[in-house]
Amino acid sequence: MIKITFMGAGSTVFARNVLGDCMCSPALCESEMALYDIDAKRLEESRVILECMNKNINGGKAVIKTYLGVENRKEALRGANFVVDAIQVGGYDPCTIIDFEIPKKFGLRQTIADTLGIGGIMRGLRTIPVLADFARDMEEVCPDALFLNYTNPMGILSGYMQRYTGVNTIGLCHSVQVCSEGLLKGLGMEDKLEGRKELIAGINHMGWLLKIQDKDGNDLYPEIRRRAAEKNAAEKHNDMVRYEYIRRLGYYCTESSEHNAEYNPFFIKPNYPELIDKYNIPLDEYPRRCINQIAGWEKESAEILDGGNITHERSHEFASYIMEAIVESKPYQIGGNVINNGCIENLPADACVEVPCLVNGNGIHPCHVGRLPVQLAAMNMTNINVQLMTIEAARSKKREAIYQAAMLDPHTAAQLSLDDIVKMCDELIDAHGDYMKMYK
Repeated sequence: MIKITFMGAGSTVFARNVLGDCMCSPALCESEMALYDIDAKRLEESRVILECMNKNINGGKAVIKTYLGVENRKEALRGANFVVDAIQVGGYDPCTIIDFEIPKKFGLRQTIADTLGIGGIMRGLRTIPVLADFARDMEEVCPDALFLNYTNPMGILSGYMQRYTGVNTIGLCHSVQVCSEGLLKGLGMEDKLEGRKELIAGINHMGWLLKIQDKDGNDLYPEIRRRAAEKNAAEKHNDMVRYEYIRRLGYYCTESSEHNAEYNPFFIKPNYPELIDKYNIPLDEYPRRCINQIAGWEKESAEILDGGNITHERSHEFASYIMEAIVESKPYQIGGNVINNGCIENLPADACVEVPCLVNGNGIHPCHVGRLPVQLAAMNMTNINVQLMTIEAARSKKREAIYQAAMLDPHTAAQLSLDDIVKMCDELIDAHGDYMKMYK
């Protein structure tokens, strides 16, 4: 029997999507599904909901088991073929709140703070020790398992796992498969969706839509560039930063404008406060989103648990399709996060890059892309510098390396002095307490 272990199964919505997808796959629907979390309440909610799904859409064919707490982690992993990771170390309260409020005292504003910036650095540093523990257990009890990482900061966490553990790891994100569809719909080009051809490569959350053609092979970028410029000039909307990327850099990127607003020094600038309104940038977006998601989930879960009537249609998440391709030895293409090793020639070999990958019975095979346009590689490098330095900080446990990661961050460096960067890092490390005790 195939065993799928879900680490962070208390992330009920995501566990429901991924494991529900597996229930919809003939190759995976009879799997053992091991749910692991450190939060008893959330774990039980997930169990009840997944048991309902298993009954309603799968005829009860999956075997669902739960494992609570660190002391049961190894058993959750034992014999697993696939391990899905969706954890948030420290949660919204207190850690996300700390990641926003302390930088704000220093005049540093953020939008999402889960991938780059000082918030992404701190999240990466408190998560890597937990993933390192996962890796040690996996090397002992399921050494051949594939680790599918969905946890952010993707480039930092997947890069660490791929370079410093023996665990077979692929990093997965939602943004690749929805990138061109969202762009074409936003520009009123829905008629070009069917049969389109595309190439995306770069890094997580800043993968570039390098090519996009219609079903007849015609280049869609000239019309995209024209319409994007017109839309940004004519109206306020939620994707203005990425449309400005098209204007200034020539290409669209994978992750949303609220994310990309904080991956560079261009848009959130105290001396130019008018830019926030001009580009419709939602400062403090992630805390608002967390509050709304928590409230929304409490209402939804109560309704589901009361009636037990829940169904599922297979989503576009890559996880179940990857498992299916490996189990059935049939080819499938994904956009995956892997160590570069020459896939993108003008990015560092040890960077974690997001490139097309072929999946089949022999595993995951990254594809060679070649060179990115120079301006796109340069944009990626400003983020890769921070990712590599954060990984080095986690590996070395040196506080100086944390300072250096923050100093290299394009948004942080554009706003704060070196002295304030150090002070802010010290205050964040102290505020995170035991989550950051290894960096004292």
